[in-house]
Amino acid sequence: MTASKRLPWLNPGDAFPDAAQAWGANDPAPGLLAGGGALDAPTLLRAYSAGIFPWFSGDEPILWWSPDPRMVLQTAHFKLHPSLRKTLKRFTRDETCSVRFDSAFTRVIASCAQRPRPGQSGTWIVPEMVAAYQQLHAAGHVHSVETWVAGELVGGLYCVAIGKAVFGESMFSLQPDASKIALAALVAFCRAHGMGMIDCQQKTAHLASLGANEIPRKSFLAHIAKNAALPGPRWQFDPVYWNSLMQPQTSPA
Repeated sequence: MTASKRLPWLNPGDAFPDAAQAWGANDPAPGLLAGGGALDAPTLLRAYSAGIFPWFSGDEPILWWSPDPRMVLQTAHFKLHPSLRKTLKRFTRDETCSVRFDSAFTRVIASCAQRPRPGQSGTWIVPEMVAAYQQLHAAGHVHSVETWVAGELVGGLYCVAIGKAVFGESMFSLQPDASKIALAALVAFCRAHGMGMIDCQQKTAHLASLGANEIPRKSFLAHIAKNAALPGPRWQFDPVYWNSLMQPQTSPA
């Protein structure tokens, strides 16, 4: 941090600064908006509803981010590569394989916490973060998407959901393609329920290879404002949702 660029500091319960005030490309940490505050369910709901998310390491204070541009996966643009299509065909035809929602959330987030983000040596899912998302899960706003094979949890992801706004958080895999199967299931579920975008927060080559792209923060915030106010679906996976991956898609407004 430079002396000329002061970071807004929050007390618990304080309102967040407008996302447009986040540091820009020429600042020390592009996308950084504020520090401090609290990690609890009400604060997280306010943050995500405003296009803001927490991200910090164990030796750092709570840090809040809203990057511009924003990496998103528009569900109509999901790339079902031939190899993954073959994997899904085998998976869906095998009676020992299934996708479940919210049957093992604690195990999913614990497994994600053991795997650092690309380019990082340690996890950002510190114990305080785990506790906060467990609160939000109990409130019905965080969900796990789980890949099961022969009665074993082999991969999955967790995401925040407010109405029809979906924010991807982290994924893990214990078998090849297990996390990709979970992501494909989330895309299929979102398509089936008219949810056109999954927030990916930050750009990675892996997400880009699956169809994710960057959009202006202003466009992202407009999408969140519109979709967070809509009634959300029941978070339960039905195998019929797989059919939506095979159908031509158009981007919702």
